[in-house]
Parts: sequence; structure tokens; C-alpha cells
Amino acid sequence: MKYLNIPVTAFSQNCSVIWDDETQHAAVVDPGGDADTLIAVLAEHNLTPSQILLTHGHLDHAGAAAELAAHYHIPIVGPHPLDAFWLDNLPAQSRMFGLPECAPLTPDRWLEEGQTVQLGTVTLEVLHCPGHTPGHIVFFDRAGRLLISGDVIFSGGVGRTDFPQSSHSDLIAAIKTKLLPLGDDVTFIPGHGPLSTLGRERLSNPFLQ
Repeated sequence: MKYLNIPVTAFSQNCSVIWDDETQHAAVVDPGGDADTLIAVLAEHNLTPSQILLTHGHLDHAGAAAELAAHYHIPIVGPHPLDAFWLDNLPAQSRMFGLPECAPLTPDRWLEEGQTVQLGTVTLEVLHCPGHTPGHIVFFDRAGRLLISGDVIFSGGVGRTDFPQSSHSDLIAAIKTKLLPLGDDVTFIPGHGPLSTLGRERLSNPFLQ
């Protein structure tokens, strides 16, 4: 699976364009904003996405999802239904940050632990990793050893847990029981900041010691 990371908005959120190099089937993961920029990048690489994938319901990850879905006439897939209240609350989130109002959003398909998303010949496994938000999910390309981790784990850090229905203990448990066992060789794309590997974080991330 190929990928491009496109930092969007003032939050410098890593929106990922991913695609199957064999079939050119593409998806946009966590389009937090700057829809025009994302459309231009997709056109530059001759990619037309077939779906939008969301790891969780925060504005900086879902803010441009509806606009892109309407532009390409494609479905929005994910996150877990426990994040429905965050997607319902998108207007309040946008007002809180003084941004243009983002309408509430209901995905075309919710995702749960154990389900998969198909992208051409690439199979993305869905893992439910609550803590940052209760319905946070991650996408794992087992064959390609690539994880899209959203705001669960970062290079040298983990997701914030000072939001409604967040839980630091749940977050650390999800990382230790679901992500680290995937293997030290797995590269992950976090929601913010540089890429890392699970092995590097297992050894050096201060939150996991």
C-alpha cells in the first residue's frame, strides 16, 4: 500500500491518502480540513478516492469529510459508533475554535473491532482502541506492516485523555494489548507529528514504561 501524508489546518493533522499500487484504489483517512488542498493533491497523483476513513470524531480529523464525500460521491466509513456523540457535536467543536461551522456527520458505515476495510487488493484490519475517544479505531495493513494510528500513539507520546469520555488507563491498555503485539517492525502514521515504529515506542516512549 502506498501513502501520502498531507498536514492540514492549523492543527497540523496528518491526513493520509492511501492507495493500492496494483489497482489504484484510493482512500482518504482523517480529512480534518483544507478540502481544496486534498482535492488538488489527489488530482496531482491521478487518484480518485473510493471512500473516506475516519479514526475518530474530533473536528481536526473529520472536518472536511462531508465536503470530500459530496465532491467525489463516496461513502464515509468509520469510526466506531461510540464516537457518534463527537460527530453530532461537530458544530460546537468548530465554534469552540472559531472556525466555520461544520455540520453534524453520520458515516455511511460504522466500524467495530474485527471488521475489515478493502482497498483494492489491500485489506485493512480494524482495531478498536478507546481512550482518546471512546470510539477510536485504527487501521492496520498487516501485509504491508503499516498502521494508521490516529491519535492513539505518537512518536514519543500518546493521545490526550482530558476530553469527555476519555480514559488514560483505557488508552494505555489498548496500546499495550492491541498495538504493541502487532510487532516491533510495524511503522505507524500518527494523527500528528512524525512517523515512528512500534518497536521504537515500546522501548523509548515515556508513557509506556
